[in-house]
Amino acid sequence: MPNQPAHPDSAAALQQHGFAVVPADATAFVQTNALTQLAPTWDRLPRDQHLRDGGSYRARRHSCFTCDMSGAAGVLQQVPHRAHWQPVDYNALHGGFERMFEPIEPAVVAAPAWQQLLRGLAELFQQVRPAPCWFIEAHQFRIDTATGIGRPTPEGAHRDGVDFVAVIMVQRAHIKGGETRVFEADPPATAATAGDFRSMAKGVRFTLHQPWSMLLLDDERVIHETTPLQPDGSGAPGVRDTLVLTFRRNSFQAPTT
Repeated sequence: MPNQPAHPDSAAALQQHGFAVVPADATAFVQTNALTQLAPTWDRLPRDQHLRDGGSYRARRHSCFTCDMSGAAGVLQQVPHRAHWQPVDYNALHGGFERMFEPIEPAVVAAPAWQQLLRGLAELFQQVRPAPCWFIEAHQFRIDTATGIGRPTPEGAHRDGVDFVAVIMVQRAHIKGGETRVFEADPPATAATAGDFRSMAKGVRFTLHQPWSMLLLDDERVIHETTPLQPDGSGAPGVRDTLVLTFRRNSFQAPTT
């Protein structure tokens, strides 16, 4: 794997390497100054009530969308509020049960920058693996160090059970850690082997710092994690705010009946 495949062609990097790191100024389909106006909404995220490791370091909101790709441009639509669900094959810690979170604020969903971001990513992923419709889950996350250690990925190295993932940095302040690690699975992991890391042959590690830079992942080809956060010793509150968007063909993940 190369160090950080990035712009100018993120679709090509995804096809070649399974991931791409995109600087904020290389995101052509949305202006970062418009996204910055949404950043204060991370201060209003409610606490995650579903953490099974006993922690209280995470706050989040969650909403779902579809993006119909049958026309010349993607048509984005929010769907009725629904629970987030993953199978235990992909999330051994939090999989297997429905988690209902507070929805993303209506003003955020209505913002032109939000709409442009989701549609732009759908159109980018369409170049790699076309779909008639993308089923999108959006997660606003804040991980803090108020109680000591914050864990961006308490489930460890994992896949999300989707086609593509975008991890977008909003801000990080007064923290150490938070290094992102992306592993190439050889052969690519499946649902049945998502937790079996004996075949991971190659990987890269880096830290996202720049606000509105993003990591794009082909979830069928790579496994990812982010290391725990620690306070930087300054005494100031330590936080790492991200927006995580997952894109899946055919349907949302849901319990089988």
